[in-house]
Amino acid sequence: MRKIFAGKSKNTTFLGMLALMSATSFLLNSCNFKNDVNEKLNSQEHPTAEIVPTIDDEDVDSDKRIIYLTFDDGPNQGTENLLKILNKRNVCATAFLVGKHAYGSKKQKDDFELLKQNPLVELANHSFSHAHNKYTDFYKNTQAVVHDFDIAKDSLKLQDKIARTPGRNIWRLNNINVTDIKSSTLAANGLKNAGYKVIGWDLEWRPSQKMTLKGSHEAMLKKVDSIFLNDLEKTSRHLVFLTHDQYLRDTDSINELDLFIEKLQKSNKFVFRKISQYPKINEVLN
Repeated sequence: MRKIFAGKSKNTTFLGMLALMSATSFLLNSCNFKNDVNEKLNSQEHPTAEIVPTIDDEDVDSDKRIIYLTFDDGPNQGTENLLKILNKRNVCATAFLVGKHAYGSKKQKDDFELLKQNPLVELANHSFSHAHNKYTDFYKNTQAVVHDFDIAKDSLKLQDKIARTPGRNIWRLNNINVTDIKSSTLAANGLKNAGYKVIGWDLEWRPSQKMTLKGSHEAMLKKVDSIFLNDLEKTSRHLVFLTHDQYLRDTDSINELDLFIEKLQKSNKFVFRKISQYPKINEVLN
C-alpha cells in the first residue's frame, strides 16, 4: 500500500488515539501560547507543571505530527542565541542541562538563569559531569552513573527525573527500551531503576568539523518528512529532535536553525511540545 505523509502505514494505531479537550484548554497547554509569567518563575527551583497534559488528551488533528525540540549540553556557548530563536518563533523546547556547566563561569550562570526564567523552555537532566567525555569508562560503573545524575538533579533543582545520557542514544520508558551501545545497558537499567525516565532522540542535527551545524535546513526538513513517512519514530507521530547549544555560535548556524523552525511552523503539518508531554513519559516506571 502506498503511504502518504498524512497517514502512516499502521493507520489502526491512530484510531481512537485523541480525546478532544475544550478550545480553552488547548490554548492554555499549547507551546505556542504565551502565558503570563507567574510567581513560580521567581522561585529558585525551575517551574514545572504539576499536571502535564499528554498528547493523547490534546486536540491535535490526526494529520498533524508532533515535534519535540531538544538541545543538549547547556548552558554553553550558543545558549543565548538559542533562546533568541525560541523567543522569536514563540516555540517551546527542552534543554538537557549539564550540571557543572550551570556554574562553570559567570556567563554560564547568567544563561542558566535565562533558561530557568523562560516559560518556553523546560529543563531536564543531562548528567552533572557529562561523563567527563570518557563515555566507555563512565558507563562501566552503574552506581556512579546514577549518582552523577542525582547530583545534577539536586544542583539544578530539577523537580522531575527526565534524563538524557551523555554520548549515548538510550531510551528507558515503560514502553520503549533502546540502548545504542550495549555495554551501557546495565547503567541505563540502573537509571530506570532509580526512577529516571531516559529519553534519546529520533533525529540529530550533527556538527561540522568546525562545530557548527552541518548541512542546510532544507536537508533537515527532508529528514523530518522521511522519518514520519517511513515510520522511523520511536512513537508513531512523535519525533524527538536533537542538537546542541554549542553549535549555535556562528551566524550561518543560527540562521539555519531559525529557518528550520520557521519552515516547520509555516508548513502547518506540525505542532511543538516539551518533552514532559511525550506519550506515557509520566507513567510510573515498572
